[in-house]
Amino acid sequence: MTGKTILITGGSRGIGRELAILAGKKGWTVGVNFAGDAAAADDTVANVESVGGRALSLRADVSSEADVLAMFDRMTETYGTLHGLVNNAGILGLSMPLTEMSVERMKRMFDVNILGAFICAREAAKRLKPGGVIVNVSSAAARLGSPNEFIDYAASKGALDTLTIGLAKELGPRQIRVNAVRPGLIDTEMHASGGHPDRAKELGASTPLGRAGKASEVAAAILWLLDDESTYVTGTLLDVAGGR
Repeated sequence: MTGKTILITGGSRGIGRELAILAGKKGWTVGVNFAGDAAAADDTVANVESVGGRALSLRADVSSEADVLAMFDRMTETYGTLHGLVNNAGILGLSMPLTEMSVERMKRMFDVNILGAFICAREAAKRLKPGGVIVNVSSAAARLGSPNEFIDYAASKGALDTLTIGLAKELGPRQIRVNAVRPGLIDTEMHASGGHPDRAKELGASTPLGRAGKASEVAAAILWLLDDESTYVTGTLLDVAGGR
């Protein structure tokens, strides 16, 4: 099916950006959410339009209910029916054990990665019609735990796994599907936020496939879950982690 309209939170870089461009190549309409880097969002919009899609940049802090409501309203007022949400926005703190983490860090992590995803999922659930799809971007960290590095991040992604399973059961009777992808060591800018920009490349060698993943490989999996080839897939946690 062509002509889907999707909203991607954290759509200006990394996996979100790659997904936006892939969707654009299918002729889809894409809402590109960003929190701070307007230039990156505008560049993503330009790339989506250059490959045949339509796109709109949407500034919103997903942890703010008012921002999220305004974002969804603008998206639907501009393009009408929403067909899919990708809960991709997320943050990562510096690598450290739990004993060194401040409460402020943990609150911000959970506000963005958990509360933000829940608010966006709630608003999408109100607006999606039968055939609609929500894809949550979790992480292999949810099952690995990220000890001594990012245990707060791992826990936040574990919450997305639970959201995925529960919401799939809530929305299934309305013919709305909810799934998650769990990326592993993917070569994106996020690792720099953890203080180790080469982490994916260095640790990727230890995976069964012997390399880090690419953002485009995760984006392709998300696109499949959004598209009509996966209409009997819901409540599923799809690992894109090179066998890790």
